[in-house]
Parts: sequence; C-alpha cells; structure tokens
Amino acid sequence: MEVILLEKIDNLGGLGDRVRVRPGFARNYLLPQGKAAFATAENIAEFEARRAELEKAAAEAVAAAEARREKLDGMDLEIRAKVGAEGKLFGSVSPADIADALTAKGVEVEKKEVRMPEGPLRATGEFEVGVHLYSGVDAEIRVIVTPEE
Repeated sequence: MEVILLEKIDNLGGLGDRVRVRPGFARNYLLPQGKAAFATAENIAEFEARRAELEKAAAEAVAAAEARREKLDGMDLEIRAKVGAEGKLFGSVSPADIADALTAKGVEVEKKEVRMPEGPLRATGEFEVGVHLYSGVDAEIRVIVTPEE
C-alpha cells in the first residue's frame, strides 16, 4: 500500500515522502494518527497545496523539541524509593515515574518519550536514561535512585 507521509517518521521517511508500507501498519497506525494519507492523485494535490503549512508546523515542533532538549540534556534527576536489603527496590522506577518527576521539575515529558531499553530500574544507583522528544531529537538524563529515609 502506498501512502504519502504528513510528518517525519523514524525509519520510514520525511514529510511528503511517498512510501510503500504494509496495509495493517497504514490502517492501524499511520492513517488513524493523521501521520499519512493514501497516495491518490487528489490526496497528493491536496498535500502539495498544504505543503508550506505542514512544513511550518513540523519546524515549530522541532524547535519546541530542541528547546526541551536544552533543558533536559545532562540533567540529574533524583528519585527516592523504598529499598530492601542489598539496595534492591520494593517495586521499580518506571518510565511513568521518571516522566512525573521531570514534569514536577518543570519540563513537560510524557512517559512514552522516556526510553529504557533494559526495562525499569530495580536497584539504587546512577543510571543513564534516554528521552526521545521528536524524530531526531534525543536527550540524555542521569537518574539517581536513592533510598527513602
């Protein structure tokens, strides 16, 4: 199935690219999210008419993500958690906990933006955590998990 992208998508293409994708990916993700449209002649003509508007919106989104990255890059975030013997946590520190702590510090972050490839943090210590703000805009923060008193 051929679609035209209405925004940049990682590992697929940029704004205005005509790409061939699997029908399920288009039906279940790209089209409902408004990230793509079927590559018909009328949709291509409509896209070309709106191209400047879409490019401006994309540039604003990148600028906003860059501003958030400036605030986040190199930030130290301390999270207190209940700890048992040997420094193991009762429970874990999840992306939602990190997103809530960052929002409390004044930087709006959603839990889906927090990248933790090894999974939730289950011990005390310092950990490097990635934050994916926009396609091509990533930040690194240091999460310090300390025991509650």
